[in-house]
Amino acid sequence: MSMERLSEQVDAYVAWKRELVREITRYRSWLAHNRLSSEGVEARLERALRLLRTDHITLAFVGEFSRGKTELINSLFFSEYGQRLLPSQAGRTTMCPTEILFDPGADQPYIRLLPIETRIAEASVAQFKRTPRHWVNVALDTNDPDGMAKAFAQVAASKAMPVEKAISLGFHPDNLESTDKSGQVLVPAWRHAIVNFDHPLLRQGLRILDTPGLNALGCEPELTLSMLPSAQAVIFLLSADTGVTASDLDIWQQHVQPLDEERQGCLYAVLNKIDVLWDDLAGDTFVANAIERVRMQAARHLGIAGRDILPLSAKQALLAKVRQDPALLARSQMAELETLLCERIVAQKERLLEERVVRQVLAMLNNSQHVLGLRLAKVNEQLELLDERRQDNGQMLMELTSRTKDDHTLHHKRLVALRTNQRLLRNQGERLKTSAQAEKLEAHLAQLRRQLNGAWTTLGINQAILGFFTAVEDDLHSLSHDADMANRMVEAIYRRHNEENPLQAVDAPRFELADYVRELRHLQKKGDRFRLRLKTLLTEQRSLGRRFFATLVQEVIGLHRRLRRDAERWADEALMPLMQHTLEHKQLLEGHMLRLKALAQDTQHGRQRHQQLAQYADELKQQLTQAGEMLRVMRRPAPIQRQAKVVTLKGMPRPVGNLE
Repeated sequence: MSMERLSEQVDAYVAWKRELVREITRYRSWLAHNRLSSEGVEARLERALRLLRTDHITLAFVGEFSRGKTELINSLFFSEYGQRLLPSQAGRTTMCPTEILFDPGADQPYIRLLPIETRIAEASVAQFKRTPRHWVNVALDTNDPDGMAKAFAQVAASKAMPVEKAISLGFHPDNLESTDKSGQVLVPAWRHAIVNFDHPLLRQGLRILDTPGLNALGCEPELTLSMLPSAQAVIFLLSADTGVTASDLDIWQQHVQPLDEERQGCLYAVLNKIDVLWDDLAGDTFVANAIERVRMQAARHLGIAGRDILPLSAKQALLAKVRQDPALLARSQMAELETLLCERIVAQKERLLEERVVRQVLAMLNNSQHVLGLRLAKVNEQLELLDERRQDNGQMLMELTSRTKDDHTLHHKRLVALRTNQRLLRNQGERLKTSAQAEKLEAHLAQLRRQLNGAWTTLGINQAILGFFTAVEDDLHSLSHDADMANRMVEAIYRRHNEENPLQAVDAPRFELADYVRELRHLQKKGDRFRLRLKTLLTEQRSLGRRFFATLVQEVIGLHRRLRRDAERWADEALMPLMQHTLEHKQLLEGHMLRLKALAQDTQHGRQRHQQLAQYADELKQQLTQAGEMLRVMRRPAPIQRQAKVVTLKGMPRPVGNLE
C-alpha cells in the first residue's frame, strides 16, 4: 500500500475545511441580511475562519542517529522520484532539525539554512524565522531529481572548528567527531533547515519534521519545548539491528514519553530495519519469531506493550515502491504504519476542529435560527390580528398594544441592566488582565536573570529557576480569586435569565485557569528534566543552559500573553448571547408596536398590509430554510467519522487536546 490513502484522507479533510469556511462565510452574510450581526459575533466568526485557514498537520520523526528516520520519510512520501530524495545513508545524515512544508507565498521551491553560529545568540529559531537575512537560501529545481538530491545533501553538511568554539555553541565534545587536525571537531554546519517543496500532501497542509539524534535534541531546546509538543503525531524510531540502546532510552524518556502528558500528540513506536533479521534459508516462521523477540525486548526496555511497536523496513519499502514490487512491499510491513497515519492523524485533527470551531458555530447558528423563528411568530401573530380585526371592535387591538408596550419596557430594562453588567464585567476583565499584567512577569524575569548571573553553584541556579516558576504559579493562583468573582457574577446573570426564559436556558461560560496552570507545570517539568540531565551549568554547558532557559522563558511569556488575551476576550463576550437575545426581542417588540400603531390608524389599507406581512413571512421562512441548510452542513460528520472505521492501536495515547 502506498500513501495514496493518506493523500485521499487529507484531501477529504481539506475539502471538509473548505466546506466549513464556505458555510461560515455564508452564515456571516445571512446574519447581516437578517440584521442579526454584531461586533462580538463577527470577531468570533473571524477567529474560526482564521483557524481553519491556517490549520496544518505536523508529523515528527524522532530517534537516535542511524535509525532510518530520513529513509522512512523517503519511503512514505517521496518514492515517486525513483530514488532517495532526502540524504539517507549509514552514519549521521540528518545533522539539523529539518522542516519540510509547502510555502504558498514563495515563488519557487527552496531550502533555507540557518548557520550553526546563530546558537551564540539567545534568540530562538522562531525568532530567526522572522529575520530572513540570517538564512542561506538554496534553490530547488523540481524537474531535476539529481539536482534536488544534491541540494538536499547540503542539509547534512558539517564543518570543522576548534573544540572550544564547539563548546561555546552548546555541543558536548564527547558527542562530536574529531578531525585530522588536532584540537578540531566536526559540528553540523546548520542549526535548522526549512524545505519548501510542492508536493500534493504538503500543499494540503501536511508538514514533516525530521530531527537529528540525541545530541542535537539536547542542544536545541526549541525542539523539545515547542516543535515536538505541537506535532499531531510523533514517530519514535528504533533499529532492529541495535535494539534499545542507552541513547535510545534517553531520547524516549526525556523527549518522547513526556509528550503523552503534555499536548497529547499521537505517539507511534517503530522498530525499523527488520530486514536485517530476514533469513530466506530459515523460513518465514523463524523470521517472524525473531522479529517478535526483538520487538518484545524493545517493549520491555521502553515500558510499553509489544503490540505498541510496529516492525517494518523503510529501506525495503522504498525499494519495493520504486520497483513496484507488491510482494516486497508486503514483506516490509509498511502497510500498518501507513494505515495508522491515514486514519489516526486526520481523525485527531477532525475532532479538534469540531471542538474549537464546529460546536461554537453550531451554537451561534441555533441561537440565530431561534431568534428568527421568534420574528416569524410575531409576524404570524400580526397576520392573525389583521384577519380578526374585521370583526373586532378595537378592544383586542388596544389590549395587545398595551401588552406589547409592557413587554418592550421589560426588555428595555433588561437590556439596560445587561449593559450595566457588561461594564462591570469588563471592569472585572481589566482586573484579570491587571493580575496577569506583563509587568509582573517581567519583574519575575528580571529577578531570574539576576539570580542566574550571580549563581556560582548548580544549587543556586536550581533555586533561581524553581523560584521563578513558583512566583508565576502564585500569580495564577492569585488571579483565580478574581476569576471566581467574575464567574459568580456571570453565573448569577445567566441564572436570572434562565429563570425568566425557561425555554431558552443558556449555560454560563466560565473563565478557567486550570489549563494555564497545567501548561505552566509542564514547562516547569521540562526545565527540571533539563537541569537534572546536565552535568553542570557552569562549564561547557553554560551557553546551552542560557539558550534553553531563554527558550523556556519565551514559552512562559507566550502562555502569559494568551492568558491576558483570553481574559479580555472572555470579559467582552461572556454576556454576548444574552445581549443578543434581549436586544433582538426589544427590536422585535419595537417593530411589533409600529405595526400595531399602523393598524390602529389605518383601516383602509388592511389588505395591502396583509399582503406585505405575508410576503415578509415568506421571506423569513426562506431565511429559516437557509439556516436549516447551514445547520445540516455544519452538523455533517467529519470525513473519517462518516467512514466509521477509525483505526486504533491499543495502548497508544489517545489523541485529545486543543488547537493553538
